[in-house]
Amino acid sequence: MKEVTREILQKIYPKRPPVGKKYDYGLLVVIGGSEFYSGSPALSALAAFKAGVDMVRIIAPKRAADIIASFAPVLAAYPLQGDWLTKAHLATLLSMAKSAKEVTRGKAAVVIGGGMGRSKETQDAIVEFLSEISETNIPCVIDADAIHAVSQKPEIIQGKQFLITPHLFEFLLLTGKDIGEKTDEERIQIVQTEAKRLNSTILLKSGVDIISDGKEIAINKTGTSFMTVGGTGDTLAGIAGALLAKGVNTFEAGQGAAYINGLAGELASKQLGESLMATDLIEKISEVLK
Repeated sequence: MKEVTREILQKIYPKRPPVGKKYDYGLLVVIGGSEFYSGSPALSALAAFKAGVDMVRIIAPKRAADIIASFAPVLAAYPLQGDWLTKAHLATLLSMAKSAKEVTRGKAAVVIGGGMGRSKETQDAIVEFLSEISETNIPCVIDADAIHAVSQKPEIIQGKQFLITPHLFEFLLLTGKDIGEKTDEERIQIVQTEAKRLNSTILLKSGVDIISDGKEIAINKTGTSFMTVGGTGDTLAGIAGALLAKGVNTFEAGQGAAYINGLAGELASKQLGESLMATDLIEKISEVLK
């Protein structure tokens, strides 16, 4: 077991050559949002840009996509007809994810789950999407409502390039293990065991973040209690997605995202304290990466 330190940034951010071309540093597809929730995909996308990905494409139901497109000129939001994701949208989602991989010569990844809702129709669509996209070898960050969907059929994540980012309750849904009252040492052992059983990478979001691919395990201690505010999980997912799109493996992407997100939150909280918002954290990512 190791603690994540600033050294992780040297591994996941090697010095850039003087000349580059578009998509050398990845394209991230963010799938999320619903009639009521539009902020989550936008926060993930903005955090991903700050973490260095070249481009982000957001796919969301129309109302959410229209709102997201107005947040910032860098946000490209593709509108799906209807108020939430259904199986009728699967062909579009798969086509856009596959085209992202093709146009980037393999430097693409997906973040899915934020603000999608938990209706049976949407949850079934998420499961089917993940089942099919796994065959294309596109790495995915599975967050929020997508974790609820995966908990119904966990076998779909077995052996795939998936990074699952649960908080304590989502970990219970995913694994059946209630670790809320466990010590950090007990949590570490359980997370590693479950990552091995699921044959996937887990980033448990808690006071001490725990990252494991079932073989190795790392803990991250950056962060602050001010990060209980809504949206900081979305920024984490976006950072992790950016790293996957750049070609970082799931275990190192989990470590890097936890470290960057936590330290950015610390820096923002020193200035803002109780007034911290997820957008403030995003603005501090550049300071972490200096």
